[in-house]
Amino acid sequence: MPDGTAPLSCNATLTDPSSLYMQKTVSDRKITDRQAILDRMPEWNLTEIIPNTVADVSNVPKLHLTPQESEIVQMDATGLAAAIRERRYTAVEVIRAFCHSATIAQSLTNCLTEVFFDEGLKRAAELDKFLEETGQVVGPLHGVPVSIKDHICVEGHDTAAGYASWAYKMIATKDAVAVEILRKAGAILYVKTANPQTLLSLETNNNIYGRTLNPFNRDLSPGGSSGGESALISLHGSPLGLGTDIGGSIRIPAAHCGLYGLKGSVCRMPHAGLMGSHDGMDAIIGALGPIATSARDLALFCRVMLEYQPWLVEPPLIEMPWKQEIVDGEGIPKKLTVAILWDDGVVKPHPPILDALKYTKDALLRAGHDVINWNPIDHELHWEILTKLYFLDGGEEYKEVLKDDPPVPQTQWILSQIPNGGKPFTVAEIFKINLEREAFRAKIAAYWNATVDSTNTGRPVDVVLSPVAPTLAPPHDTTCWWGYTSYWNLMDFPGAVFPVNRFYAQGYKPVDISEEIELPQQPRNMIDRAVMDQWEPLTYNNAPVSLQLIGRRLNEEKLLGMLQVVEKALCLGKD
Repeated sequence: MPDGTAPLSCNATLTDPSSLYMQKTVSDRKITDRQAILDRMPEWNLTEIIPNTVADVSNVPKLHLTPQESEIVQMDATGLAAAIRERRYTAVEVIRAFCHSATIAQSLTNCLTEVFFDEGLKRAAELDKFLEETGQVVGPLHGVPVSIKDHICVEGHDTAAGYASWAYKMIATKDAVAVEILRKAGAILYVKTANPQTLLSLETNNNIYGRTLNPFNRDLSPGGSSGGESALISLHGSPLGLGTDIGGSIRIPAAHCGLYGLKGSVCRMPHAGLMGSHDGMDAIIGALGPIATSARDLALFCRVMLEYQPWLVEPPLIEMPWKQEIVDGEGIPKKLTVAILWDDGVVKPHPPILDALKYTKDALLRAGHDVINWNPIDHELHWEILTKLYFLDGGEEYKEVLKDDPPVPQTQWILSQIPNGGKPFTVAEIFKINLEREAFRAKIAAYWNATVDSTNTGRPVDVVLSPVAPTLAPPHDTTCWWGYTSYWNLMDFPGAVFPVNRFYAQGYKPVDISEEIELPQQPRNMIDRAVMDQWEPLTYNNAPVSLQLIGRRLNEEKLLGMLQVVEKALCLGKD
């Protein structure tokens, strides 16, 4: 398991002058190109300089938007689609508002990579003309702006995926399947957003654009690898973003920026057309999914993706149409049984996260639901299996691409986790690893089934409530445990993140949870010690507090239906 302090373990030469010169040249060119595009609309740029010492910039955009723009960008994707369809706003008015807010978001957090506002404005005008002439929308996302994570292919635009050595060399010749569906549904594409070097990172930093910041506290990370999406959306520079998740890369950014995020089962949502170092790897696969400002937008995204039958063009997908009636409550028990994972037995969560679990439990009980504890099982083992699956080739592909792209700190950390002494696994060894994975999955599924003996409903628990990470949005370059999310990637279970509240350091007193669970006061390992030592309330001031719901495989609709029930309980539970 990780110790949080392991040294760099790759073949990259950090001091090679030619590598550093190449990286800096590419970086300077990319940043200059991006700014030149943003400067075409100078009225969208900030008219004031926000000092780096200002940590919370979450309210800055609305101070610089017009009243109409502010009203538009505060709406979620579902509301925007209805407003455009009902002609309360034109698609051009909507995209202009989000372009303005996205420009501000970029200056505050460094969240954008490729910028193509002109394409978005042109498409919006076409959509307005179509609606005016026919009285019909082209699809369920007619006129809704959607931002795209950098490593997802958008025809005609670079897909550097956070690698300086790929920049300007990976111009997409066609759209990813999900992007093609978004276009068919009427969505407007206008920006791509930052992801980290290697993508295998839960912070967002690379040698092309540098570090992306958390708008609620810029001393903290917005998460990764979809961190550009989370920063942009939380500043209302996009209502809906397309991300990917192989270890927490949708859920952790959503949590760190107080948004909603969904990692679904990998065989339901389209995934073809992505660039990354793990292309072709199918022992563990990343899931494509949404980050949004509302729970209903998560369902909207899934409904749109499956409405266009992606399984017809992407054979690994299961033909499994979306069942919105389940999201809306059909078949969802009136009384849920929720199992709470308070602690995974490896790294204890910080007090504000435990507070949020306690708050949610109390609200569920007041609303008449049943709550039990979920016992942690094999969380250390899951990391051992998962790192083998991440690095079946001994990390050779990463090492090769990093020869001319010096590793940033989080890349150094994940490469230090490469097992097997950095050697590729043999075919026989891979067979055994796959058996380990399936035995692990069977054991956890059996435990879930056995919870029927601990519930009052005559059925196993309906959903698991869990932390998303052991800390709130962390200081930069300090993330060192993914286990609260990657565990469920190994299971291929869907997970949905939802915001609970915001953490304020002044006068903070942790809630007593001793009656809920007995947690160790001393660290159990080096990573647990590192996270314990990191706890200082002022460090995390103003950070969002979010939690995660986990459902059974291929049960995304049921998961989102139960999320609505949990949110209703939270509202009922408020004073």
